[in-house]
Amino acid sequence: MNAPIPILLFAAGLGTRMGDLVKDRPKPLVEVAGKPLIDHALALTRVDGVGKRVVNIHHQAEKLRHHLKGQDIAFSDETDMLRETGGGLRHALPVLGVSPVITMNTDAIWRGPNPVSTILNAWQPHMEALLLTVPQPQVTGHLGKGDFTRDENGRLHRGRGDIYSGLQIIRTETLAQISEAAFSMNIIWDQMAARGGLYGVSYPGQWCDVGQPASVPLAEALLDV
Repeated sequence: MNAPIPILLFAAGLGTRMGDLVKDRPKPLVEVAGKPLIDHALALTRVDGVGKRVVNIHHQAEKLRHHLKGQDIAFSDETDMLRETGGGLRHALPVLGVSPVITMNTDAIWRGPNPVSTILNAWQPHMEALLLTVPQPQVTGHLGKGDFTRDENGRLHRGRGDIYSGLQIIRTETLAQISEAAFSMNIIWDQMAARGGLYGVSYPGQWCDVGQPASVPLAEALLDV
């Protein structure tokens, strides 16, 4: 049996596009169907194959600490500065402990098979990263035009194809090569794609990007509430 893979849940962003919904709370505590977004995400991580669970925090960090108190969760503290996705992952490596790791955004609602199990089942040792993507007809609440196309070998290439879902498994060794403290995961993905190490697997269900207030009722409709 393969060793469990630790997971980092991104919860440090400011969530400015959520407007008044984040006046008194960080974005991961915005509720969908009466439950904070981060609770929806954490519920999906309670599956075989997931190891240590880590949440990174920055904006209104103490409210997240209080909400998650008593759960088996470690924190990667970014209250000194925002590091973006790539920098946030590198900053969390001492807490995560090993490579590869899973990273997951906390601002999405899913309908269908457990997405964490889906990506774990598709992971292969030769991959540098495996991204879970969603075909555009199965996406709601998202403003983008498409992120990646996938070739016959499962490798990803930039293009207006599927949408990146915010969930991946990634090897972290190359993060040390970036000199900036704050940087996007896109830099790492482009390097991996150039080496042929960036792979994707398609999610068979539906996915809602809860990035703006108008997405909340769309997400609740996905949950049939």
